[in-house]
Order: sequence, then structure tokens, then C-alpha cells
Amino acid sequence: MTVGVVIAAAGTGTRMGRKENKVLLPLGGRSVLSHSLACFDSIDEVSQVVVVTNAQDQEAITELVARDVVHKQAKVVLGGAERQDSVYLGLKALPQDTKWVMIHDGARPFVTKELVMRALAACREHLAVGVAVRVKDTIKQVRDGLVIDTPDRSQLWAMQTPQVFSFPLILQAHEWAKSEGVLATDDCALIEAMGSPVHVVEGDYANIKITTPEDLPKPRESRIGFGYDVHRLVTGRRLILGGVEIPYEKGLLGHSDADVVTHAVMDALLGAMGLGDIGEHFPDTDPKYEGISSILLLDEVVSIMGQKQLELQNLDITIMAQKPKLATWKRPIKNTLAQKLFVPETAINIKATTTEGLGFVGREEGIAVQVVALLVDLR
Repeated sequence: MTVGVVIAAAGTGTRMGRKENKVLLPLGGRSVLSHSLACFDSIDEVSQVVVVTNAQDQEAITELVARDVVHKQAKVVLGGAERQDSVYLGLKALPQDTKWVMIHDGARPFVTKELVMRALAACREHLAVGVAVRVKDTIKQVRDGLVIDTPDRSQLWAMQTPQVFSFPLILQAHEWAKSEGVLATDDCALIEAMGSPVHVVEGDYANIKITTPEDLPKPRESRIGFGYDVHRLVTGRRLILGGVEIPYEKGLLGHSDADVVTHAVMDALLGAMGLGDIGEHFPDTDPKYEGISSILLLDEVVSIMGQKQLELQNLDITIMAQKPKLATWKRPIKNTLAQKLFVPETAINIKATTTEGLGFVGREEGIAVQVVALLVDLR
């Protein structure tokens, strides 16, 4: 497939309440436009990218394109008075032997490769493909403050980009619209107005367009905590690590079940929240905690996290034990902790190491654990 991409980026930040072009606003360490450029640059089927901008932003966007588009031919062209004019100028800048073209709004930074490939696959059978999501809310048609109609929601879809077309067809549609004075808010509408069918494929609710300040994700505060715990190995006790019983001739000594992994995890979480340590919350002088499962205590810490609207991003756990060998037990421990912390297993990393016979761990006198936790504020 010979596929060109036209990215419309000639707008302004009027509805954002800013003077600068919204595609140049920062988002996750890069500009809004950079996210789309990186997506299309990663797709093998794409041969050329054209970005349409205004004169004021031409220099800045040219620099972005030169930096972010490294695998495709790319150019920046000036747009027109309306989005439709800008897209037409972008189409004219593509090689005339282009077979398919994707038209995308530069203010949709959350487009994914999976979504693009879904639209491209559909264009093998259809000459015009729109990406859309089903409307979730009831829609009212209102005139002068009064409801005049309630359309059937089951037939309503919200259009997104990219939209994919046969290059000759969409070029013809734009030229027809120009001659007929037809103005539309998206390119599929031009195909419809010309009397040709448009096929719709499922879009992505995350593929939003940055239009107002509320559309930009708010930066979330991060909190880092460090936990450390150590328990002595003795005979006559069960060995519990991360809520999992490990078959071994010795266990860990402690007031509770002495689950050194879970203790260190709790300390890391409490540290990230600025709430002291487990000794303050679950003192070993309190009889009610004697022999208690540390996993139950972890439930209480997780409850505190929820009350403070904090969410675990990831844990990095290092278990230091000369014996027993723990390689085969890392996965069960990870699974147990992930369920208790309401995170995927991929958010938890476990490393098991010896100390090469050095220190109390090396002498098999005890087990030590270090944990680093990252929490994010959901507010």
C-alpha cells in the first residue's frame, strides 16, 4: 500500500484560552503534535507525512517534524482559512501516485498504531473509512433553549480521526466541494455530500481531541516510598513471604506471621504516604496482632491509600536470602501481592538474591527485604 498522511495542525488555541497553537502545548514531556507524528512514523505502510500549519507556527512545527519523523518522507505546508482548505492543500502536497491517504487532526495525540491499522485494514474493502465511537449520552437537539428532538442514541456515533480514503476519491471530493461551495467539519462529510458511501470502524474512546483546557490530562503528583525489613530464621515456624508459604525447614520469627516481604511493602507504601511505619500502625506490643497474617494488615494499608485517593504505580522488591532458593516462588508472590494491591502483575518486580555468604543473611541467620514503591495521586 502507498499511504500518505495529512495532519491538520493549522488551528489556534482560541477555545483553549491561549494564544499559541494547541498542538504545540506540552503533553507528557513532548508536544501534543509529537505524539501523532511518532505514531505515524512507526507504521510501515506509511510512506509520507504532510503537516499543514499556519505561518506563525511554521518554523516551530518544521523543527518538530524534522525531529520526530525519522523513518518517512515529511514536509510542512501552509494551510488556508478553514480546516477544509488546509486539508486540501495538504492533499495537493502528496505525490499524485499515492493510493490511500489518512487525514488526522494534530490535536488528537492519543491515536494508537492499533487504531490506525484497523482503519487501514478496512480501506482494503471500502474507498472511504471513518473512525468513530458510539455515543454514550442521550443527545438533545436544542433551539433557543428548548429541546426540539431526541435522536435515537443507538444510531449515533462520534467521529474521530484518522479518516482513510482512496486518494483520488478524497481529492475529487475536496475539488467538488470547492466548486460547489460546500463546507463540512470533517472529510467524511464531503464524501457523503458527493453521494458516495462511508464505512465506519470502531474507534477508541481514549482518542480524544484536545479542544479545551479540560481535555489536557492533569499532571499527577508522584510519591516514592522505601521499605526495609529483616527477620530472624528459626526452627518451628512457617516461612511466609508475600502471603505465600514457602516449604523450608525454618521460618521467620516475629510477633505476627513475620512475613518480611509484606512488612517491607507496607513500610514502602506508608513511607510514600508520609504515615510513618508499620510499628506505629501495628505495634508488636498489641496482642491482637499476635500471629496475624501480614496480608490482612496490608489490606488496611491499601484501604488508607484509597481514602487518600492514591494508587500504586509500581513496586520493586529485592529479597535477600542465602536459603531457600526463591526463583520458582517469585511468580506466586507477585500474583498474591498484585491481587491485594489491585494492580496488574506487571506493576510488581521481584528480585531474589544471596549475599554470597556474607553477613547475617549469608550465614543463613535471617532474611532481609528492600522495597521501593511509587504512588500517584488520583485527585
